[in-house]
Amino acid sequence: MNRPRGRPARGQGVTLDAILDAALSLLDEEGEAALSMRALAARIEVTPMSLYHHVADRAALLVALSGRIYGGVLEGEHDEAPPQEALRALLLRYHEAVGRHPALTLAIFGEPSAFAGTTVRISQRLEALVSTLTQQADLWRDILVDHAHGSGLALAAARDDAVYADTLRVRYAEALDLLLAALRASGSKH
Repeated sequence: MNRPRGRPARGQGVTLDAILDAALSLLDEEGEAALSMRALAARIEVTPMSLYHHVADRAALLVALSGRIYGGVLEGEHDEAPPQEALRALLLRYHEAVGRHPALTLAIFGEPSAFAGTTVRISQRLEALVSTLTQQADLWRDILVDHAHGSGLALAAARDDAVYADTLRVRYAEALDLLLAALRASGSKH
């Protein structure tokens, strides 16, 4: 049995970008349960040990993937925007990212040590924004994130129907606006 070596067939060394590309494809095509270091190594035709030169383990791989996919969620932040507008914009970007790659979100749920890096920074930013609006920042952060996850997963299921996906985006924004209005109404700092 020929085992793949540390270099792909074309003679070029495996790179972190190639690993992340293959891991994301594996997640998107086969779901979060299919992502293992062995399956990933087989996909890019290297030994599993070759991957460990770039990522320490599956959790570190998920952290790197979340940095790539969710990194844009924090881009475009403007400190001069009112907190509620900044919160809305951040959640809309996060919702889109979850909808594009739902298996990544599910994989992070299944591996608590993968909740690090960008995902932690997003949660911290959300909580900071929410805390300007209410004393119950942790509760409202969880409500808003859970809503983004649920709707984002539904969005992913509709990816083959562009019209329906657009409808889901509009409905998410409408529901988000209702949640933010409830937050504002109930959350006046006491």
